[in-house]
Formats: sequence, structure tokens, C-alpha cells
Amino acid sequence: MRKRLFISLVAFLFSLFVLTACGSQDASQDNNEEENSTQASDSDQTEAASPEEEQFKIGASQIVEHPSLDAAFEGFKKALADNGFVEGENVSYDFQSAQGDMNNAASIAQKFVADGVDLIFTNSTPSSQSALNATRDIPIIFTSVTDPVGADLVPEMNEPTGGNITGVSDFLAEAVDETVEFIATYFEGAKIGLIYNSGEQNSIAQIETVETAAKKIGLEVAKRTVSTSAEVQQSAQSLVGDVDVIYIITDNTVVSALETVVAVSNDYDIPLIVGEPDSLNRGGFATFGIDYFTIGYRSGEMAAEVLKGEKAIGDIPAESPPEMQLFINKSAAEAQGVEWNSEWDEKAQFVE
Repeated sequence: MRKRLFISLVAFLFSLFVLTACGSQDASQDNNEEENSTQASDSDQTEAASPEEEQFKIGASQIVEHPSLDAAFEGFKKALADNGFVEGENVSYDFQSAQGDMNNAASIAQKFVADGVDLIFTNSTPSSQSALNATRDIPIIFTSVTDPVGADLVPEMNEPTGGNITGVSDFLAEAVDETVEFIATYFEGAKIGLIYNSGEQNSIAQIETVETAAKKIGLEVAKRTVSTSAEVQQSAQSLVGDVDVIYIITDNTVVSALETVVAVSNDYDIPLIVGEPDSLNRGGFATFGIDYFTIGYRSGEMAAEVLKGEKAIGDIPAESPPEMQLFINKSAAEAQGVEWNSEWDEKAQFVE
């Protein structure tokens, strides 16, 4: 009898344990299903609330800050904005100036590579060379480069580059020829003073072109070289009494300190010919030049094609700038003792 009661009690307890366990498992499953359902709902709401939009980061390297290069960068950004790449929305720019230091330009390029930017915009020859030395993978778009072939950036102009770099040059040999011809015509027999940084490839190319053009028409030149912008004023003063006209090419180092040359020209009545229109606003007298905003804009159009995936960068030829024209600053002409020629009224565009 006791044995039967013991067995019945064991059986009852076992049944109670099984029922309890099953109930706990069912409750656990219900809780897990509810939790998973809640997580899925939250996930759906998050995805609906913040859809992913592709973001692009562009590293912009400039050898020094001066109006021409600044205008080129503004043109670059404007072209991208016109093509749907709006700063603060789907594109950001990391702008870095090397402050005229080649070592800084190399460090900037290395930083962009380490940061994994989507594209590098290089605004000058040294900046472009540094970027190409730093990467053969990230697309590079240049502008304000005088001699892309001579600087070993591209194999040929107006042909697909086949590499990771292309862009728009700021140099037309015709501009130098026209400038030297202008000097020979309106300042007969003038000796031309040149100031440039011999460490800049773009400057070497231009100076050689000036010397060739001057030699053809029998004009002499006097050259002064500088390494930093701090040396520009002294070099300009050393030309006083030795030259009749000063011609400042698009040398980044000299242009960044152009006001010191303007001061010397004004003080000693030496006409100051410059290499681009922006330098007229700072006191230059005349130039056969191009619009730097325009070449920057064209570079921006190239960048947009690459970022949209419409073209591979190696398929985009490097281009020369658009046609040049004569610009004259009348106020600077007066300040530098230039005798006005009525022919300029019809030939030139005027800048104040």
C-alpha cells in the first residue's frame, strides 16, 4: 500500500515538472518572437528614416593661395555643383595649402591617400606632381599646370592619358609670343626683366619660351631667381636701372608676393606685364591671359564625369586652356608712367 502511494506521488510530481517546463519554454518562445518582431520593426523604421546617399570626399591641394589659383578652385567647385555635387550635401572638400613649400605639398598628398579620399584636385604643378607620386589609384584632376608633359604628369596633351591623372593646363605658348610681341611693338627696344622660382617646373618652361620669343625679335632679357616670396622685393629692386619692362609669368612664388613688384614698378615708372588677368587687379598693367575660373570649371566637369562613373579618368585627355585675350589696367598704366596708345581702346578688355 505504501509502495503504491509512493509511486503515485512520484508520477504526480514528474507530470507537474513536465507541465511547468513546457509552459516556461512556450513563454520564452513567445517573448523571443515579440522581441524579434520589435527589433525588425525598429530596423524598418530606421531604414525608412535615413536612406543612405552616396557621399564623396575630395582632397584639394594648392601650392599657395593667390587670386588666380583661388579662382580656379572656385570654378572647380562650381562645375561640380552644377553637376549635382553640392558641398555640404553629397560632397565635402578638404582644402590644403602648401604655403609655397614643396615638402608640404608632398605631406598633403600623403594625407589625402591615408584618408581615402574619392578624388584629388591639384591646383598647380608641384601639387600635381606630389599627388601623382603619392598614389596611382586615386583619380587626380589638375589645373593651373603650365607644362603637364614636361612635368611628367601625362604622356601627351589632347590624348587619353591611360593613368589616374588628367586636367587642364593654364599655358598657351601663343600667350607668351603675343606678350613679347606686345612689348616689342609698344616699348620698342625694351629690355625685359624676369623674376621666377627656378624650382618650379612650370616657371622654367615659361622662361624658356620667353627667352626664345625675345631672341627671335631681338630683345634682351635680364633674369632674377628666387626661392621664397620673401626674396621677391629685393629681386625686383635689383632690376631697377637694368630693364625697361618687367614681365612676371605665372610663377606661384612671385605672384604670391606681386604687390612688392607693383610697388617697385610704380615707384620707378617701369611698366609691369603679368601672366594672367587676376594680377591686373593687384596692380599689373597688361597681360595676354586666360580666365582661371574657366579652366577650374572645366577641370570640375572632368571630375564630375569620373565621380558619376561616366568616364574612366585614363580615358579623359589633358586639355589646353581656351583662347587668350589682351587685358589692360588703365589705373596701373598711369601709375607706371605708361604713355597711352589709342590702339588699345579697340584691342583690349579693361580692368580697374
